[in-house]
Amino acid sequence: MKNRIIISVSTVNGSKHFHLGMKAQKRVRYAVVATAAVSLLTLGSIFYLVNEVDFAKGKQEELERRSYTLNEELDALNQLKDDLEHDLDERESKLSSVSDRLGELENLLGVNANNHDPIESRLDVAAINSAVRVAVLESLPNGAPVKNARQSSQFGKRKHPVTGKIRLHAGLDFAVNIGTPIYAPADGVVETVRPSNKGSGNFIRLQHSFGITSSYSHLKKFAVRSGDFVDKGELIGYSGNSGLSSGPHLHYEIRFVGRPLNPRPFVDWSMDNFEHIFEKERKIKWVSLINKVEQRVSSQLQLSSQKVVTSLESSS
Repeated sequence: MKNRIIISVSTVNGSKHFHLGMKAQKRVRYAVVATAAVSLLTLGSIFYLVNEVDFAKGKQEELERRSYTLNEELDALNQLKDDLEHDLDERESKLSSVSDRLGELENLLGVNANNHDPIESRLDVAAINSAVRVAVLESLPNGAPVKNARQSSQFGKRKHPVTGKIRLHAGLDFAVNIGTPIYAPADGVVETVRPSNKGSGNFIRLQHSFGITSSYSHLKKFAVRSGDFVDKGELIGYSGNSGLSSGPHLHYEIRFVGRPLNPRPFVDWSMDNFEHIFEKERKIKWVSLINKVEQRVSSQLQLSSQKVVTSLESSS
């Protein structure tokens, strides 16, 4: 009986006794062990699965955060793309406007340019032509030496109002009151300042570039001295009625290597009608003059560009 196990089960109907032999005991033991093993394996699996679920949730949350971050970066990139496209559209619009305005400037300057050429080269050509015109208009007399004045007597033969003799009127008269300011019509140097009560009266002559001079007669007083350098638009004197004069006025002359020229085309000359004077005044070899100025301007622009490059290299 040692190797037998008796299992008693009691109920209201009575008790039952089960006798387990060695083989049955082994089966029970195996069943218990198997059940325990299955239970442990199940618990381990559950624990593993719980950990995997937690890990998966963590990864999901991380991926969601990463997705949110990527969405924000994508929104920022899309916004940047929109901004760049808008900026590009604005730049293209401005470039088109610059090209149109450059075309107008080229027409004004008389430059034959192709709109398909690089805008940089077109700007270089326009800059040279514009600089040439500015340089010429700074160097040679243009515009009136007095402001808002009526022209009372033109260039050409006439009867002198005082002597009554027919002679060449070698200048242009402006009807101005005594004391009207007179301004230099171009850069130059004061060649002559001559006080006098005869002939031209108080007299100033300015020497400009390329053999051209301008002179001012019948002045009241001077604002410059002989040898002074003057800029275009600078005050040089005041009008008067000195010398052989029938009334207050300014007698204005322009000469080229000593020969008198009609001042009228020079008074009407400006950037807007730059070529106008080439037809009106043919005693000057304008082609040669303009070529000389172009050479100077080109050299100056190249020198300026070299200075900018040198400055940038030294600062980097």
